[in-house]
Amino acid sequence: MEIEVITIGEDKKEYIRIGCHRVDSNIKEIVRFIESRQGRIDGKDGDSQVSIPLADIFYAESVDNKTFIYLQEACYESGLRLYELEEALSGNRFVRISKSVIVNLMKVESIRPALNGRYMCRLMNGEDVIISRKYVTEVKERISR
Repeated sequence: MEIEVITIGEDKKEYIRIGCHRVDSNIKEIVRFIESRQGRIDGKDGDSQVSIPLADIFYAESVDNKTFIYLQEACYESGLRLYELEEALSGNRFVRISKSVIVNLMKVESIRPALNGRYMCRLMNGEDVIISRKYVTEVKERISR
């Protein structure tokens, strides 16, 4: 595969063009990676593909080896495993709060102590998610930044 990078003028819109013989899983992975860096991530709603803006995501959860992305009033399945989604969202405002949940810190309404060293995280859509003891310190650090 040949890769070419061309510098364009500031007055032109940046773009990425991929030339391929067929769209296979490698090409789809490249596209997903680029889109995740552009502030969107792919999700599935039944048979439909949906492009989800990162700013709309409240949290992502892994259930029975499937990853779900939760928005204000919608839920989409992701083709990525939770750790892959975490990598794609790294450097953004997302943080892991338990073995199975990643939360968007911009959607957190409040955090309060719960039982056994855990914390309860109330999101702006009214949902509560548990912050596991293992992740409390990291969440506190990320919030204080």
